[in-house]
Amino acid sequence: MRDFETFKKKALKNPKVKAEYDALEEEFALMRELHRARARANLSQAEVARRMGTSQSAVARLESGHAPSLTSLRKYAKAVGRKVEIKLAKVG
Repeated sequence: MRDFETFKKKALKNPKVKAEYDALEEEFALMRELHRARARANLSQAEVARRMGTSQSAVARLESGHAPSLTSLRKYAKAVGRKVEIKLAKVG
């Protein structure tokens, strides 16, 4: 993991890379939130998948940033004992 962090730090010094990385912040935030919710529920991806009625690979895709539908997010949230809340925040 340390090698990745070193690579990331170096890559983000490039303004073009940094701009692209920053543009993906919302996707990264969703990924972090999904991981945290599953960790708080002390569940594996396989357990979440079983509760959702889907496959472990589908849960892995959700957690790795593939744009989920609102229906999928609701199923995931229910599987980990949470609910979906959406808000539009002011820019700037």
